Amino acid sequence: MLEVRRRLQKYAPMRVGVRNAPSFNFGAGGRFDIDFNLRGPDIVALAAYADDLMKRSQSLGGIVDADTSLKLNKPELRVEIDRARAADLGVDSTDIATALRLMVGGEERASRYRDESINEDYDVQLRLDEKDRSDVATIQRLYVPSSKGGLVRLDNLVNIKRDTSPSRIDRLNRERLVSMRASVAPGFALADRIEALRSEVKKMNLPAAYSTTVSGRARELERTFTEFIWAFILSIVFMYMILASQFESTIHPVTILLSLPLSIPFALLSLWITGDTLNLYSALGILVLFGVVKKNSILQIDHMNSLRSRGMERYEAIMQGNRDRLRPILMTTLALIAGMLPLALGTGPGAEERRSIAVVVIGGQMLSLLLTLIATPVVYSLLDDLSHTARWRKLARLSAGFRERVSRKRRPSADAPIEAPVETRGVTEDGREHASLVAGGE
Repeated sequence: MLEVRRRLQKYAPMRVGVRNAPSFNFGAGGRFDIDFNLRGPDIVALAAYADDLMKRSQSLGGIVDADTSLKLNKPELRVEIDRARAADLGVDSTDIATALRLMVGGEERASRYRDESINEDYDVQLRLDEKDRSDVATIQRLYVPSSKGGLVRLDNLVNIKRDTSPSRIDRLNRERLVSMRASVAPGFALADRIEALRSEVKKMNLPAAYSTTVSGRARELERTFTEFIWAFILSIVFMYMILASQFESTIHPVTILLSLPLSIPFALLSLWITGDTLNLYSALGILVLFGVVKKNSILQIDHMNSLRSRGMERYEAIMQGNRDRLRPILMTTLALIAGMLPLALGTGPGAEERRSIAVVVIGGQMLSLLLTLIATPVVYSLLDDLSHTARWRKLARLSAGFRERVSRKRRPSADAPIEAPVETRGVTEDGREHASLVAGGE
């Protein structure tokens, strides 16, 4: 993209923008990395502030293809009515507006013409010629009716001057809006460039009636940052609950989940090596990495527990378990990396977003492999020693006593539905036995 931008510079002052097609739709302004909005009452002042901010962004670095959504370049003829003179001459302002609308804007059906030779009707359109519609002298020679009788020329009633106006006016929350849109250069982060623009806006000292907002990808990044933090926390909680139920232990899940913080530095390192940034897609890749990086520790600890249950000592079980599980761990890691390579090497629309996810998963899994193979047995041994200390045993007894008290409180309510049928059945059988004795006596 840098080469394309360099080649298009010779076509200045034409404004060009080079960007990848987005994989996800972020609404208005979603095609741009940066969609920085200025809001205020005066459209001319907004255009000036937006142009000033666009010039300042070029000196910040990391911001390319900057442009504004407001262009005051649409030519127009502005008509100012001398209302006092029009009232003296008996001309209504609506008659002036009607005459200008008919002659300049045109009337699609002023009347109808019927051709008797072919029995067809045609709409008659009334409008000035194209060369006369933009000529001030021609428009001033138009006549409007007067309530005092006769016709009055427009040059006696109005003042016409040439001016420019915006081609369109955007609004947000009933306020006029101007957007400065740009892309982020390689090697720079989106959040960092947004903060740089906010700092420049503070230096501009905008009046109190003017404010700024962020739209597009930057707004989605800010909005989803908190949601991603909660997603990370909840993923760790759910993984701990599932692992604790599978291993029937509160210690082994901690050993397994220690591989998660070990993989984050390597995921960030892989982003730095490939020149990528921490964005929405790389954060999603870290969330995917959390789900796959713990599999190595699960294989190790499960096999070590199996060997110890057969009577093997802890040290021998650790050495033998890691030796036996080395090959499956390498095979699953290589299979995962091979499955992610098409995402990392793929091209086409949205390839950069998919590449961020693949780079995080590949780099984090591959670089943390050696560290987790060494750290998991060490942490397993340390936590196993901790579980045999007096303080840990006391804590285990307290938790066991708490569970016993909870189970005792629940037991009567759980036994009540079972005792009632048994008691009823006994009464019924006694009644039957008594009835048979009475029948025999008779």
